[in-house]
Amino acid sequence: MLMKKIFVILSLISFSSFSLAEKFSADDVLGFWLTKEERAVIQIYKNGDKYEGKLVWLIDVHTGKKEIVLDDKNPDQELQKRSLQGLVNLRGFKFDEGEWVDGEIYDPKKGKTYSAKMKLKNQNELHLRGYIGIPMFGRTSEWKRQKNSLPNKYQP
Repeated sequence: MLMKKIFVILSLISFSSFSLAEKFSADDVLGFWLTKEERAVIQIYKNGDKYEGKLVWLIDVHTGKKEIVLDDKNPDQELQKRSLQGLVNLRGFKFDEGEWVDGEIYDPKKGKTYSAKMKLKNQNELHLRGYIGIPMFGRTSEWKRQKNSLPNKYQP
């Protein structure tokens, strides 16, 4: 009898946890996201049936430390002259079963492009995982949703 009660309780807990999990639609990722280091804001938008992101705010430009931030770590010397402001650094994501997969992220700090996937933890926190080969060999970064391209902490 005790085992039956324990089984019922565990089943209810499992079922309620599963049913309480927040479900997201494909366009819930759209908007402005402050990177974990709080040095950039990425605007995620839809381009056809794919999701992309571009750098729309950089702390070094905002604070006046630099007038322009260049893509100086890019392995292509011609691209080292381009500004990071407005640079599309997220490409090719598609929504599949609650996450955005099959995308790429360009990391301007290293000048490298990685496979990537994204998943919302909640409406205001995005987990982006960049990896080489398979997701197990990667790094996850947590981004925070912002009202617009200017980070919330700089809003009046």
